[in-house]
Amino acid sequence: MSLEPISGLALWLSKIAGATAGAAISVAYLLPRGRREAAIRFLIGLVTGIVFGPPAGLMLAERLKLDGTLDAVDLVLMGSASASLCAWWALGVLSRFAEGLFRPRGNMSGGGK
Repeated sequence: MSLEPISGLALWLSKIAGATAGAAISVAYLLPRGRREAAIRFLIGLVTGIVFGPPAGLMLAERLKLDGTLDAVDLVLMGSASASLCAWWALGVLSRFAEGLFRPRGNMSGGGK
């Protein structure tokens, strides 16, 4: 990664472009039930990509051994797209986990006490 600082505008544009691409792929990959779900999924992906894009890009570049070959704009673009794409899936897993935590437990043995 080059040590040249990038402009704030370039950083924001790469965040928005990556988050938009990831959110669009997320909506297209698994079709939503309706317009409302599509809009919610797209907005969640957009916000997640913008917020978590830079750290996700750094982590991915380190794990893939690309940290010496990509510049900061590429890292942010890659991180924003991947964070945005994964946001809906992660929220689905958390939702199912929370449902399991708060679901009343019945008697599993079949015998009544």
